[in-house]
Amino acid sequence: MNARPAPRSGWCMPKALDILLPLLGFCLLLAAWHFGVGWAGLPPAVLPKPLAVWGAINTHWLLLLEEGWVTLVASAAGFGLAFLIGVPMAVAIAGSPLLNRMFYPLLIATQSLPKVALAPLMLVWLGTGIESKLAIAWLVAFFPVVVNTATGLRTTPREYLDLAAVTRANGWQIFWKIRLPAAMPFVLSGAKVAITLAVIGAVIGEFVGSSEGLGHLLLVANSQVNTPLAFAALVGLAVLGIGLYAAVAAVELALRPWFGEAPPQ
Repeated sequence: MNARPAPRSGWCMPKALDILLPLLGFCLLLAAWHFGVGWAGLPPAVLPKPLAVWGAINTHWLLLLEEGWVTLVASAAGFGLAFLIGVPMAVAIAGSPLLNRMFYPLLIATQSLPKVALAPLMLVWLGTGIESKLAIAWLVAFFPVVVNTATGLRTTPREYLDLAAVTRANGWQIFWKIRLPAAMPFVLSGAKVAITLAVIGAVIGEFVGSSEGLGHLLLVANSQVNTPLAFAALVGLAVLGIGLYAAVAAVELALRPWFGEAPPQ
């Protein structure tokens, strides 16, 4: 007797809840914000109601798009540079104990430096253009890419390496067919962290010295006590961060048939 296919309702319900529950939580937060501001009697200059923020978004949507594009370019370019440099460095560190002992402590020391303190130096070295924002975005995104990739390469399951030794696979075959696929969940996990940090880095650069971008718009709105516009810029940054994170998550989903699920931690 052929087995009957399992009903899909049990699978669809958790997926629907994954969407509906965050939406419900978001609506509850908006309601608490709206009624909380009215109950406390706060003026719009201190904390505007959600409808006032929505009105600012509708009024200044073109400005938000233009400034958001500047921040998007700096964030994506900084993340891409961190990924292109960080992954090969992680491969070198994971594959060479000498390089690991030479450079890994320096990476830890660099990560401990506050990036806000480095931003003025970047402004002096690279100017007020996109280069300084890109450099800060690269700095904050670089560390999670390197660390996660190196961790993934070091935690290749032993049985896979034993099987490669039995089949007499060479070093390149072991790296490409075993180590890299096993490390990909770690690489993409680091990428998801790095892409959100890259947005923060770009905004830091815009705070320190820039005449464009959502970070600059936020500063201008605050100086003019235009709090609804400031919140609209924050909404734009949130949408930008979520969109970039979703793009990396989509890449992870597309690559999953190649590398499979993450190994047990």
